[in-house]
Amino acid sequence: MESIHEKNAKVFKAFCDEKRLAILELLRGGEKCACVLIDQMEIGQSSLSYHMKILCESGVVESRQDGKWTHYKLSESGSKYASELLIRLT
Repeated sequence: MESIHEKNAKVFKAFCDEKRLAILELLRGGEKCACVLIDQMEIGQSSLSYHMKILCESGVVESRQDGKWTHYKLSESGSKYASELLIRLT
């Protein structure tokens, strides 16, 4: 069972990389296919997969499979949790 501190650490890890912050900014515009993120971020598929794994594990991003491509979007509940976590720390 994951502790609350482990869960919170995953949220902060999601926000502590400039590429992940750029991905989150792109996802603010709505759901995006991995192929679109690869093109817009100008990164390779393996690099995108690494960052998306961290973002999805944090709960801030959700994914769904459509054929061979994965689509990503911001998670409403995960984003709310992250916002409330930051507020509680102040």
